[in-house]
Parts: sequence; structure tokens; C-alpha cells
Amino acid sequence: MSNADKFQPDSNLRAWLFTILRNTYYSLRRSRASEVADVEGMHAARLAVRAGQEGHLDLQDFRRVLADLPDEQREALIMIGASGLSYEEAAEVCGVAVGTMKSRVNRARARMADMLGIEKAEDIGADRNSAGVEQAEPWR
Repeated sequence: MSNADKFQPDSNLRAWLFTILRNTYYSLRRSRASEVADVEGMHAARLAVRAGQEGHLDLQDFRRVLADLPDEQREALIMIGASGLSYEEAAEVCGVAVGTMKSRVNRARARMADMLGIEKAEDIGADRNSAGVEQAEPWR
């Protein structure tokens, strides 16, 4: 009601009120998105911050290993993992069977994991080197 003076008499009252309601809803939603219900402080106790340069080094390692993959495996992994194509779509683009595409992606992932020294899901992620810090499981 504080903005009642801004209403134009010849305009649609219902649309004007709906706009106010909509904007109020989104404002409340944005403010609540930044809040975390952590009454006992358990979430805050798990937080840790890593140095920023390690992410850059991880990306360099990833790019190096990706470049070392055979062309067919790299192509399959990029189409499925980065471009978001389905196995069927990628197989059609490459002119191979779906099973062949699945095999290429699986071999590429396994080879990359081996080259990067990744043995289990806990070896991946921002806090993999932080002792005593609980980690989210990136595979779920």
C-alpha cells in the first residue's frame, strides 16, 4: 500500500497488484536462499577453504591428460561429458554403434582416472587434501 500513489488509474489494477506480489515473493526468496539453517553449528564446522591456485593446477592436469587420450576416446568424452549429447546422439554423429560409444567413454574415463591418480570418489573435489574435513560425494 506504500506505493498506492504510483498506480495509474487507467491501468489494470489486478496486473499491478500481481506484479507487486510477484516482486515481493522473489525478494523474499532471494533473501532466504542465502540463509542456512544451522542451529547446532554443524554445517559451519565442516566448512573449509582451499587455496585458489590448486584449482588452476588441477585444470592444467586435466587438460594435459585429456590431450593425451586417443582421438576417439577424447572425442567421445567431450561429446558425452562436456557437450551433453546422449550416447545415441554421439554414436550417430560418429557413425558407430551405441555400445561402441559407451565403451569409448568408459575407457576414456578409466584412463583419465588412472593418469590423474584417482582411485575412488573421495580423491576428487576441492577438499580432497584437507585432513579432517567431511566431503560431499560428487558422484551422487
